[in-house]
Amino acid sequence: MEQATLVRHAVKEPTVSPMREALVAVPAPTREPLPVIGPDLTEDEIQLLAEVATGVTTDVAARRLELSARTLRRRLRSICDRLGVNTPIEAVVWAARRQLI
Repeated sequence: MEQATLVRHAVKEPTVSPMREALVAVPAPTREPLPVIGPDLTEDEIQLLAEVATGVTTDVAARRLELSARTLRRRLRSICDRLGVNTPIEAVVWAARRQLI
């Protein structure tokens, strides 16, 4: 019975420390968009990256862009090679940080 009373009293105490409240009050730093440095992307390539960024499969993205899935994968590989990244997701992040998509 005494343990239940102690738990009840502990719950009544504030659970958020003043240090945590101070950290929450500080706004997160804003990240400036990176300048567009590097290879120029065509409108079609930017549209392709924007479609991939929506999270659809390559087959769905290819259908929406009226391409074959193989062509879409080949173009993604070409974009990745020119940007110096390893995956299409990294290419999407590269474009998003530069506010291209």
